[in-house]
Amino acid sequence: MALWLVAAVLATVAGVRRAAAARRAIAGQRELDELLAHGPAVPVRVDGEGRLRAHPRLGDWLGLTAAPATLADLAGAGGETGLLAADHAALLQDIAAAQRSGAAFARPVRAHGSARVMMVRGRPAARPGEIVLWFFDATDSQAEIERLGEEGARLGNAIEGLSAVIEAAPFPMWYRGPDLRLALVNGAYVLAVEGEDAADVVARGLELVEGGGGKGPLAAAAAVRESGRIATRTAPATIGGTRRTIRIVDVPIGETGVAGYAIDVEELENARADLVRFARAQRDMLDLLSAGVAQFGPDRSLVFSNQPFARLFALRPEWLADRPEFDRVLERMREGGHLPESRDFPGWKAERRRWFNVAEESIEENWLLPDGAHLRVLAQPLPDGGLLLIFEDRTEQVQLASARDTLVRVRTATFDNLFEAVGVFAADGRLNLWNSRFRDAWALTEQELAQHPRVDALVEAAAKRLANPARASLIRELVRIATTERQQRSGRVSFVDGRDFDFAAVPLPDGNALFTMLDVTDSRRIERALRDRNEALEETDRLKNAFVANMSYELRTPLTSIGGFAEMLAGGYAGPLGETAGEYVGAILESVARLGALIDDVLDLTQVEAGSLPMARQPVDLHALCREAAADIADTARARRLDLVTRIDRSVGAVEGDGRRLRQAVDHLLKNAITYTQTGGRVLFHVEGDRQTAQIVVSDNGPGIGAEMRDRIFAGFERASARSRDGQTAGGLGLRLTRQFVEAHGGTLALTSEPGEGTTLIIRLPRVR
Repeated sequence: MALWLVAAVLATVAGVRRAAAARRAIAGQRELDELLAHGPAVPVRVDGEGRLRAHPRLGDWLGLTAAPATLADLAGAGGETGLLAADHAALLQDIAAAQRSGAAFARPVRAHGSARVMMVRGRPAARPGEIVLWFFDATDSQAEIERLGEEGARLGNAIEGLSAVIEAAPFPMWYRGPDLRLALVNGAYVLAVEGEDAADVVARGLELVEGGGGKGPLAAAAAVRESGRIATRTAPATIGGTRRTIRIVDVPIGETGVAGYAIDVEELENARADLVRFARAQRDMLDLLSAGVAQFGPDRSLVFSNQPFARLFALRPEWLADRPEFDRVLERMREGGHLPESRDFPGWKAERRRWFNVAEESIEENWLLPDGAHLRVLAQPLPDGGLLLIFEDRTEQVQLASARDTLVRVRTATFDNLFEAVGVFAADGRLNLWNSRFRDAWALTEQELAQHPRVDALVEAAAKRLANPARASLIRELVRIATTERQQRSGRVSFVDGRDFDFAAVPLPDGNALFTMLDVTDSRRIERALRDRNEALEETDRLKNAFVANMSYELRTPLTSIGGFAEMLAGGYAGPLGETAGEYVGAILESVARLGALIDDVLDLTQVEAGSLPMARQPVDLHALCREAAADIADTARARRLDLVTRIDRSVGAVEGDGRRLRQAVDHLLKNAITYTQTGGRVLFHVEGDRQTAQIVVSDNGPGIGAEMRDRIFAGFERASARSRDGQTAGGLGLRLTRQFVEAHGGTLALTSEPGEGTTLIIRLPRVR
């Protein structure tokens, strides 16, 4: 019993221990199952006969309803689940090979209807013929592998292309290793340093740029690697045996080294220098322009302006020198009244600000300023983002254009309304301009003239309308002479309808010829009538002069008899006369004397007009002549109670001429002054002279002569007043004869008079005729 009890106790203890161990084993198995359920791989054991021991997860991955039991189950059923046929066949081959050789393998496989990619890794197990397969979900890693493969292939292609580009680059390129020695160079580098090939250049360390110490290429590369920034420098170099200027760019590539390339900038530097000189010359030229020029930079600040710009907008040079911004310049121009008026100035300014970014080549505007000035504004966007503005003051041009347009309109209206027929022919003989009278004169239509016919065609049309058709060729010849020989010609033609035209061809300054035609039909008729009338008048005048001369001689005979008998009666030959009879006889004698003087004047006037007045040519003492005339008229002046002031200077001297006619002229002036001066008036008789001229002045303070009478006072039978102050009539021949006598001596007679201010008559006689 004791033994059985001990055995029972031991068995119980052993059972308890085994139960505890079993529980631990179950817990471990559960942990392993959980790890397998959540692990990235599924294990599968394959025995020598193709049977499988696999986790149910594998069935889920392959789309199977249960875990596969044999290798054949991995392919599924119906070709809709399980591994793809190609992958399944390849996997079976790998398993068979591993069973025979014991070598491990790995293969990616895919299942039907799934994008999952599984990596199968197999290796022999402990038992012979058994294989352990691990199925890994390699979807993400396989996609990454594929991506990396594609990226690697792309980068490889890119490196190959980049290497080809570097090798084909027309400028030298190189790479320096960690020791900063040349490691790679391209073909352009080899040609530049005149090496055999790239290996030779690298082996010999041929540098493109000379220099040593801290300024050589190695020092520059070290500085670039240390700073970690790209560096650019310009240095001279000998390339292909020619001294050139190159720009070297060093690019740091971390710890692996430094890359670089060189560009030949010899032409660029020359072009830059030329550009600087061109810009300087352009600005000098712009400064000499009469138009205002302003240039704004990409930042819209003023970078240049010439002197006309400052004067045009009244801007101070020191203010412009501060590089004001575009908007500020417009505001300052507006403050000075040099911008067009705008209700929305901010909007107007914004539109002009867009000039900097327009795609058009240029913009043109016309500004009308408040002061009436006209500006032509040209805005030119610059390639660098700036703007060039040109301001041209066209005020004078606009005014001239307006005046020109007005003149053109006036000329056109005048041209078309001229009484003459006018046509303008070009140098080639074509009719350019014409007026309506030209069209009507040749009976041409406006449509015919609008074709600008040649003068030959007009001549053919003109020949039919001329009384003498042969005269038509003269028109063509005159136009040719005016256009080619630049000479003026004229002529006259008669039309078959009886009209007469005077025509002329006149060369114009522009090389054309002006052809004018004036209808002189009426004027010729009037001319003939006037000529006939003039001949009749001349004949009548001759008859009148002859009649007056004959009548004067006929009147003198009875007048002489009357005067003689009156003198006998006054002398008492017929006995003593009473007081009344004496007065009658005195009146008769006075009238006889007056009538005799009038007859003498009429005879003299008749002889002057007939050109037969006898004129002596001998020295005449004007001093004595004027003294005698003053003495003879003095009694008459006293009788009329006039103040006669006489001043006869001996400087008057002598002249050559007819003394009797000069005395008549002086007497007529004195008689007129005394006759037409009111009682108590004053008459001035002043005579003087110099070396060339003798001057006789007779002036009075009488009533004067009006302007309308001054124009007719020297005509025959005209007088300032119908009667003298004493009531006697005047014939009106004195001043006319006086002028005739004075002019016959080569002198002049001048009259100065105003109503109410008296009259002054001046005789000027030359010393020698």
